[in-house]
Amino acid sequence: MIKNIIFDLGGVLLNLDAGATKKAFEDLGLIGFDKHFTFAQQSGIFDAFDCGNISENDFRLHLKSFLPDTVTDNQIDSAWNAMLLNLPKERLDLLKSLGKKYRLFLLSNTNEIHIAAFSKYLKREYGFSDFSDYFEHWYYSCRIGKRKPHQEIFEFVLAENGLIPEETLFIDDSLQHVEGARKVGLHAYRLLSNQDIISIFKDIDIIKSL
Repeated sequence: MIKNIIFDLGGVLLNLDAGATKKAFEDLGLIGFDKHFTFAQQSGIFDAFDCGNISENDFRLHLKSFLPDTVTDNQIDSAWNAMLLNLPKERLDLLKSLGKKYRLFLLSNTNEIHIAAFSKYLKREYGFSDFSDYFEHWYYSCRIGKRKPHQEIFEFVLAENGLIPEETLFIDDSLQHVEGARKVGLHAYRLLSNQDIISIFKDIDIIKSL
């Protein structure tokens, strides 16, 4: 029986458009951005940023080495955040409903620049800046020094909350993250690009099928 659900953020709850960030950086003069960053394979600097091993300033300095001298920190942040779209209220309503029956957690590979932008978005759109009303705990890779798909991040969340893998469902849009979760015994569901998290719970009773 599933008692706990761990959600990914970007691509599951929060809509993303990686192409928007690619275009934004190319407009600033960084040609071939996708050679350095894709959601499936990131270069070392992006992994390091997601794990909190480098600061925002170091991250910006790295990108500046590929950009014209006139590009500012604010322009870099705006381009980096261009991929962040919206979190529909219906998905927050879904979390509220699920929270009545399951322990809910959030586990996201992210970084401080994205967290700041997303927090501002939540405050502006919904009047809150964190997920305390929706998740028991939320985990950002850059603040715990671990990132998906490595097994240690799943083991960390399980151990900190006393979760039993066989009783826990993980939902992510990345195949490699789903595979990483399964290696530690979690039930894991990959949300495809043509699916919406609401329709999954409405039309497919994935919990009872596990």
